[in-house]
Amino acid sequence: MARRILSIWCPQLAIDRWQLAEGESPAPFALLAETAHGPRLAAINAAARRAGVQSGTMLADARALCPDLAVAPGDPAGDRAFLERLAIWAQRWGPWSAIDPPDGLLLDVTGVAHLFGGEAALLDDAALRLAARRLTARLALAPTAGAAWALSHYGPERAILHEGTTQLDDLPVAALRLDPATLLVLRRLGLKRIRDLSGVARDALARRFRNSRAPAANPLIRLDQLLGKVPEPLLPVIAAQVPLVQRRLMEPIRHRSLLDQVLGDLAADMARLLEGQAQGARRLELALWKVDGEVLSRRLELAAASRDAAHVARLFGGKLDDLDAGFGIELARLSAPWCEPLALSQADFEQAAEAHGTSLSACIDRLAARLGESAVRRPLAVASHVPERAQRWVPPLEPERAVQGQLAFHAPPLKLLDRAEPIAVLYASPDGLPRRFRWRGQVHEIARAEGPERIAPEWWRERSSARLRDYYRIEDDQGRRYWIYRNGLAGDGRGGVPEWFLQGLCA
Repeated sequence: MARRILSIWCPQLAIDRWQLAEGESPAPFALLAETAHGPRLAAINAAARRAGVQSGTMLADARALCPDLAVAPGDPAGDRAFLERLAIWAQRWGPWSAIDPPDGLLLDVTGVAHLFGGEAALLDDAALRLAARRLTARLALAPTAGAAWALSHYGPERAILHEGTTQLDDLPVAALRLDPATLLVLRRLGLKRIRDLSGVARDALARRFRNSRAPAANPLIRLDQLLGKVPEPLLPVIAAQVPLVQRRLMEPIRHRSLLDQVLGDLAADMARLLEGQAQGARRLELALWKVDGEVLSRRLELAAASRDAAHVARLFGGKLDDLDAGFGIELARLSAPWCEPLALSQADFEQAAEAHGTSLSACIDRLAARLGESAVRRPLAVASHVPERAQRWVPPLEPERAVQGQLAFHAPPLKLLDRAEPIAVLYASPDGLPRRFRWRGQVHEIARAEGPERIAPEWWRERSSARLRDYYRIEDDQGRRYWIYRNGLAGDGRGGVPEWFLQGLCA
């Protein structure tokens, strides 16, 4: 199935977003961007365009053309956040979407056009829904992201490109998404259209731009991306579910004591929700809906990820001193838009012990009394290169002793056998890689092998006759991976023929 990419370009995204928030202005209006040479117009509305003002003009020059021009500072961060939300909303037309900063979207609509009645109907539906959100948009559908971008920016308002057509030849070279310096070079060379690049020998262009590695500085890379000869990775936007808890109150509350109780309940609910996700909150937002429809909001940012309900409730309590409940609050909502991983700690178990009247030590005592003292143990890391000595089992609450440090293997296996099992190995030479081995009555052909990883004997623990080990990570022809080792070397004077053992199973 041929790939289909939908490009949505909103050339007036900043102005449209401002008008959605503040209302449409019939007078000339522009958003400003601060530059090293002073304020410059970043976006203008239709009235300013009719007055002769152009985007990118310095504010002083624009005021000379249009003295009635009203301005406001731009908000690039807000525009980016709005574009990300728009990308999530646009996934109604495809399984995934990617943002094309500062004002575009790219959607993969492969195999979904028939759900809308065809590609033309899909574009009509997209244009209708974007217009309902009062967004000015240009749409294009093409086999590659580069072709869709080129048509949406330099083609008709709605364009559909099929494979084998020549709609792209008449587009300017700026449709290749090149930087201004490269476009200037191409214009000086007389290459103004995409078809002009086809008339130039590829070797000549390759020599001219041989030092340009970035796609935006090399027209050959952009041209190959346009035609689908070079893959162009896109980063999809994935919606993240924000942890949220709320309480709908049977009767509106006005007194601070009742509000503190509701806040404590919300903090406890949020703590349980975050604990189940192994997350901790860095930013919390509290929203309170009043009877008259007004929404009161408070924000809290923490120095470190936390899910301590009492701590959160105490901090929010200080932000509610100036709260005016009016006729009462009927809905309270607490969300955590910024979270970080936070694993369970021993303190969490101890807090649960205080809340539920039990403790970890009491639980261990019950298990030991029922199962036996030797059945309740915990592993303790030991500083040893030898795998079977790398840990030992101790009583659960025994304090850890000072050790030299944990000595980790380069790639430890997923599972270690209780005892290394002997295997028969066929190898090309005494010190070569293994080729075939027999384990538990079954012969395994070795497709890949990595090693050796040599482990010398621990002379301070073993006798002088102890032999060194060469470990290998191997994979058989069925895709199963093992961890084997050769005990000793031929002619090392510490025994006979080296022996082979299987000690672990890899993922």
